[in-house]
Amino acid sequence: MFAIVQSGGKQYKAQENDIICVEKLDNSVGDKIKLDVLLISDNGDVVVGNPLVQGAVCEAEVVSHGKGDKIIVFKYKPKKNERKKQGHRQPFTQLKILSIKK
Repeated sequence: MFAIVQSGGKQYKAQENDIICVEKLDNSVGDKIKLDVLLISDNGDVVVGNPLVQGAVCEAEVVSHGKGDKIIVFKYKPKKNERKKQGHRQPFTQLKILSIKK
């Protein structure tokens, strides 16, 4: 059984006991949260929500917070001596999927 859940404007495929990285949440480590369920598949039986599946619940626990790998943003304009170098690390929250219920 798996579900497509929504968090932070993005969609993630989740199964029980999976650990997924989502956009940073304000919850503390150890908190239990509920995610919006958009689709549930159970052995080929697919239920699609409009936009959410009615009565479906996906419980997750906050495992940790962190930052992703650094990316370099380099802006350059030729012949103008205009250069700007920036780094960025996107914050994330790791969630452990505890249960998915229809």
